[in-house]
Amino acid sequence: MSRGGAVRASRFPAALWADLASPRLVFSFFTIVAATDVLALGIDLRGFATVALFMWLVAFAVWLILVYFGFAVLMFLNKAGGARVIDGGWLNAIVGTQSLLILGTQVALLAVHAGPTMFVLVHMLWMVGLGLYGILIVLLSYRMFFVELKPDDVNPQLWVVMGAAAISTNAGSTLVVSNGGLPFLLSIRPFIDGVTLAMWAWATWWIPLLLLLGIWKHGVHRVPLRYTTTLWSMVFPLGMYAVASHRLSLVAEVPALQSLSRAMVWVALAAWAATAIGLVVASWRSAELHPGLAGGDTSVAPAQQAVAIRARRATVD
Repeated sequence: MSRGGAVRASRFPAALWADLASPRLVFSFFTIVAATDVLALGIDLRGFATVALFMWLVAFAVWLILVYFGFAVLMFLNKAGGARVIDGGWLNAIVGTQSLLILGTQVALLAVHAGPTMFVLVHMLWMVGLGLYGILIVLLSYRMFFVELKPDDVNPQLWVVMGAAAISTNAGSTLVVSNGGLPFLLSIRPFIDGVTLAMWAWATWWIPLLLLLGIWKHGVHRVPLRYTTTLWSMVFPLGMYAVASHRLSLVAEVPALQSLSRAMVWVALAAWAATAIGLVVASWRSAELHPGLAGGDTSVAPAQQAVAIRARRATVD
């Protein structure tokens, strides 16, 4: 993925800048932060804590740039105006923020001299994530309730709204058992308990609504269900909800949440399998339609390649 991003930045810098300067797409770049943190967590579990700490620092630096750049784009480059630029993918900003917290609690003990500071910092990140969630969910709700909602406006990225609340729950459960022994952080434990439960309840509330929106789009308006890359936006929230329910069951000592967590794991796995099958089928059809492009035929003229790429995107979407 890093290589792909580097190739795109070097060969298509104008397209990359267009995405970065797009109010609708800029917050999607927070997936870089989240993906780095998830990879670092796996590396840390395998005993490479120093590498994980370095990756956390890199992710934190990227987050600092994106969080201010994203709001600058909204303030100064939002030429479209209105609320139609609002997208469920905006909530990736919260996913990236809370992933920093989860990894930060794991690597905090490695930074011996900065241990107390790290624990305070990860608590701050959790609260910043909650603040960002409050801002963006209000804007998204305004878009959904007070601007005409069309079937095309209902896309799988809306599931990130639930996923952002779920990862905030997961992060809060992590803080409950990660305070570094600091009296000040211990004193706000009841607040963290209450907000963590509230975020889990909020994530749970969104699931039936998102299902109803899907029925409204594909059942009422008869929009065909086709594979798109945004379908992967459903998989992470479902998996994160399962993890959040599991972590909350441990800190709250509610066994019923364990059963819910196990059930959601299977739901997430089914969603992953269905999306993966859709990807394979769509890729196969695309290869049949454009064999020269799929096989890397360099004899195809650049203009023809551009036409083929656009056709392939239209087919996949």
